[in-house]
Amino acid sequence: MAVKRGMAKHAALAILSAIVLSLSCLLAGCSGGGEAGNGPASSASQGAGGGAGASPDRSGPIKIGFAMDTLLEERWLRDRDLFKAAAEALGAEVVIAAANGDDAKQISQAETMIGEGVDILVIVPHNAAATAAIVKRAHSSGIKVLAYDRLVNNADIDLYVSFDNEKVGELQAEAILKQVPRGKFVYIGGADTDNNAHMFKQGVFNVIQPLIDSGRIRVVYDQWSKDWLPASALANMRAALEANGGRVDAVIAANDATAGGVVQALAEKGLAGRIPVAGQDADLAAAQRIVEGTQTMTVYKPIQLLAEKAAELAFKLARGEDPGADRKVNNGKIEVPSVLLSPIAVDKSNIDETIIAEGFHSREDVYKNAKQADR
Repeated sequence: MAVKRGMAKHAALAILSAIVLSLSCLLAGCSGGGEAGNGPASSASQGAGGGAGASPDRSGPIKIGFAMDTLLEERWLRDRDLFKAAAEALGAEVVIAAANGDDAKQISQAETMIGEGVDILVIVPHNAAATAAIVKRAHSSGIKVLAYDRLVNNADIDLYVSFDNEKVGELQAEAILKQVPRGKFVYIGGADTDNNAHMFKQGVFNVIQPLIDSGRIRVVYDQWSKDWLPASALANMRAALEANGGRVDAVIAANDATAGGVVQALAEKGLAGRIPVAGQDADLAAAQRIVEGTQTMTVYKPIQLLAEKAAELAFKLARGEDPGADRKVNNGKIEVPSVLLSPIAVDKSNIDETIIAEGFHSREDVYKNAKQADR
């Protein structure tokens, strides 16, 4: 009898222990669930160095960190709003931060996003080299990184989504050569720290180098503009005019903001509208200058298409899906899987059918200054 009572007692204790263990497991989350992208289990299942391996189970919406260089230019405000809308339409949550040209701040902001458990980091780098540290830190937490519009150099970036930036420069040069097939050319570059600035310049020189070699073109001034600032471009263009006695034949500026600085410098000498100027980005101010005759052309990069494509591919990467990249771009370390969209050259002849027809800017806004001048 004593033996039977002892056995019964042990059985009861075993059952009680099993119940306690089950309750403890439930409270501690033994099922492996939890918030998306958080915890060591999630990171381990993705793996470091590009997030290789199976994606973790996710109990909440995809969380995308969008670390931007700046929101001080019209163009980037558009990117922010369009990307956020596209990602949220897919069911994702978007966290946005802008460093406004501060490398240390951008790294800090990205680290905060990583610490908050974003599922993927989308970055518009200010400094193509410095942001390689962000990629490494994201990968160590099992988070993939998508470079938006600007490439990150010397890093194992997972995907690059942009326009064909060499093609942008080629379109600029081709448009200017139609106006000025020979003469003294000025090149006003963008930020030396931005890989895109180098790609734009490469595209320009792809086209004009044979003419330089033949002596038909002389590049009499070639300088970068710090942080893409119009004030820096203004100073550069003033210096170019000073160095050449006010006699130059054409100017190619790396974007519309720098083209604005160029046009201001030309206006100071009474040369605005007399010397062809190329830009790119299709900023409203540039579109207005085109119809007014002080800027020759811009390159239209449909930002909505870029933002929507980047949001779609970021969502796929976060879910562990193949983004289907069809190109490769070398960033100094690897051949980065890339999706490159096609830019469009715009001048006075087709501005209505492109920028205005697609709703990028309204006709009223584009022609506002020109109409006022006609009165």
